[in-house]
Amino acid sequence: MKKDFRNIYISDYLKNSLVLISQCVMTTVTAPMGYGKTTAVSWYLARMEKKKNTDVIRISTYSDSLPVFWKSVQSAFSYAGYDMLDDCECPTDEASAAFLSELLCRTLKGETDSYIFIDDFHLLANRKAADYLGELGSRLPENVHLIISSREQIFSDRIVIRLGRNLNQISLRHLRLNEKELMVYAQKCGMELSEQQLDKLFRSSEGWFSAVYLNFCYLEEYGTFPDKKADIYKMLVSTMIRPLTEEQQNFLAVMGLADEFTAEMARTVTDMENAEDILSSMTEKNAFVSYFADRGIFRFHHMMKECAEQLFSSFEKEKQTLYLNRYGAWYEDKGLYIHALSSYKESGNFHAMLQVIQKDAGILLASLKPENVEELLVECPEEILKEHPFAVLVLMRSMFNWKKIPQMMKLKEILLQSVEEHTEMTREERGNLLGECDLILSFLMYNDISKMSQLHRSASAQMSRPAISIQSNGGWTFGSPSVLMMFHRDAGSLDQELKEMNECMPHYYKITNGHGQGAEMLMAAEAKYMQGHMVDAQIELEQVYSHIEGNNQENIRLCCDFLALRLALLAGFSVRQTIEQRREEILKRHNTAWLNLFDSACGYYYALAGVNDRIPSLFREHMLYQVNFLAPGRPMMEMIENQVYLAKGEYIKVIGKSDSLLEMCRNFHYGLVALYIEIQTAAAYEQLGKREKAGRCISQAFKEAIPDQLLMPFAENYPYISELLRERLLLAEKRQESGSYKETMTFAEAAPAKEMQFIKRIIGLGEGFERQREMLCKEAAYPAQFGILTQQELRIVELMSERLTNKEIAVQMFLSEGTIKQYINQIYSKLHIEGDTRIKRKKLLDQLNM
Repeated sequence: MKKDFRNIYISDYLKNSLVLISQCVMTTVTAPMGYGKTTAVSWYLARMEKKKNTDVIRISTYSDSLPVFWKSVQSAFSYAGYDMLDDCECPTDEASAAFLSELLCRTLKGETDSYIFIDDFHLLANRKAADYLGELGSRLPENVHLIISSREQIFSDRIVIRLGRNLNQISLRHLRLNEKELMVYAQKCGMELSEQQLDKLFRSSEGWFSAVYLNFCYLEEYGTFPDKKADIYKMLVSTMIRPLTEEQQNFLAVMGLADEFTAEMARTVTDMENAEDILSSMTEKNAFVSYFADRGIFRFHHMMKECAEQLFSSFEKEKQTLYLNRYGAWYEDKGLYIHALSSYKESGNFHAMLQVIQKDAGILLASLKPENVEELLVECPEEILKEHPFAVLVLMRSMFNWKKIPQMMKLKEILLQSVEEHTEMTREERGNLLGECDLILSFLMYNDISKMSQLHRSASAQMSRPAISIQSNGGWTFGSPSVLMMFHRDAGSLDQELKEMNECMPHYYKITNGHGQGAEMLMAAEAKYMQGHMVDAQIELEQVYSHIEGNNQENIRLCCDFLALRLALLAGFSVRQTIEQRREEILKRHNTAWLNLFDSACGYYYALAGVNDRIPSLFREHMLYQVNFLAPGRPMMEMIENQVYLAKGEYIKVIGKSDSLLEMCRNFHYGLVALYIEIQTAAAYEQLGKREKAGRCISQAFKEAIPDQLLMPFAENYPYISELLRERLLLAEKRQESGSYKETMTFAEAAPAKEMQFIKRIIGLGEGFERQREMLCKEAAYPAQFGILTQQELRIVELMSERLTNKEIAVQMFLSEGTIKQYINQIYSKLHIEGDTRIKRKKLLDQLNM
């Protein structure tokens, strides 16, 4: 019988456990290295792939780097035909992980059975990732089966208990061979062993597949089993590596550094034209080298990799450097910048590292730990840094994002020295470097428009090209849903801020390729809204929407949505899309930052409307602490969460957070956000019957709001402070009647009169808001499919539900009977209701009562 040691053998006991994979959402395969975990799962999946409506997604784990693992996840899904993860950033907090869960469940749910296999999960060594997968297992639809292999226990006891019968656990006892199975396996491999040899083999290998395989190879090579003292690695070297030619050993040592590779990559890195022949020979004779034909990739088993790495470490330093640089160049050419950085770091090639950092422009660099980048900078000589000034710019921006300001300023000095010392630079090159340096430094002057503008103008005057350290399609408001909330600093300065913004932004757009375009227009629209000029605000908002159409400034568009929702609620204007339609559109972008921003706008809208059950869970369940918001955007998020606390009647929470939030606002000079916090605190005190404390807060709010006529923060909170405002108005009217002020008085002296006028306008706006709010609460009571109907149509549906005839409805609404008929037919059409008139009305009322 022909001998074939690569024969795959799956015992009946193991088969029975593998069959359960299709019956469970989650399967874990845990055993030490070399027990055939990957082989067993691959054998099972190969059979599943032959079935119709079945997808298999294989994810390999290579290291403890979460960004590298995420890249592997994206590649695996993309290869299987799912592109929904292509634009998703690596989830780094609980909120983005929850978004990923929702996305996976939405996309994979259906008739197709999906098998997701995560191999070598122990290499990631990330407890949070393991907990996340455990939670995901309890949410996945029944047609999705997640399989995870590891050398160690994957889940905590809590998660194991929670998964219950949905978890299939395959362990060492399923994978190891017993004496009878060992005999069957030996026969399949063509080995004719005596009972004594089988007994010796079983005792020495303990049913460990890798040990059995190497014993077979050793017996075939040397005519006897190895000595009892021989360890597995010595056996592997003596049977798998030593018989190879010097060229093959060199190939093995070099390619053992790769997690996986193609034949093309092997040819490039080793510079061997016969790389495919060597690989073909190895895969035929060596079970520790695997070829995945569907993807055209090769992988070395971890045991083989360890031996190969030891062999590589025996090379001379110069030879190691040569190959590491080839690896770096390969990864760099393929856009795998994290891998490239790792290879160049190993080779000590700082020039190449900085070149990669410049190409990456800080995008993937942001996924690294700041301390790892700092370590790189410590090791890299300043002289080399000076030779790569554009990379220094990218590093400056990264340090700002990580709040490493001293390191940022040190890099600035290195950049200035570089420009000064490199006299061969053209005037244009020097201008671009110094201009972009000014642009990055402007972030240190954040929300002081005047000071930022000085640096933007300086940058604009010097630069002849857009900045490389800023992506024009990236976020512009640091996660804030409002431009005005970012840039209004002091009472009485609004007009000047708007003027400076108009003058500043064209210079910024010029040097950032239009990053944040439309921000100054939106800030002006928001100002009109804050002052209660609703029609003007709506007109200017529509102009912003038109201006940014197609320019990929999603951040600004989301801020427009925040204003649009408040205009719809407070003034009854129509939004361009329903909240459901807009959310669906954002979900397709697969960007958690955008989704969080939209959820903040919706959270505020529903909190104002009093429709608490529709507030997004991020705010309704108060999970902000789970999100890695950028620091400048956090005060706005906290203010929105405060509004949710008010809507839920948790007034003590609002008061408890007040001091810390106001301190946060002072640190950022957020005058408008501070105004909101003061009003929310006043509202909380008022609802608790603490009128005196509420009055003090509202007095402070008036001082901050009256100079710029910022009415809407009060109007938005009118349901909570209406009685307080009426009391203040009465006091102001009494003071006016008593003649205790004169027209010639200063503003401070005439405050009661100003306050009286201000409160009257708030009351007018607030009463209008309450009417709109009541209408929205009615709309919220309708089934979800009725969300497509206009307010006029909903009113007609309401009258139809009261059994009124078309003629009676027409009288109620002051319309003709013919117009009512047209409206009703339009309602049927929108709700896809068919049949004759009587049946259609019955179907409508049935839907209404569902």
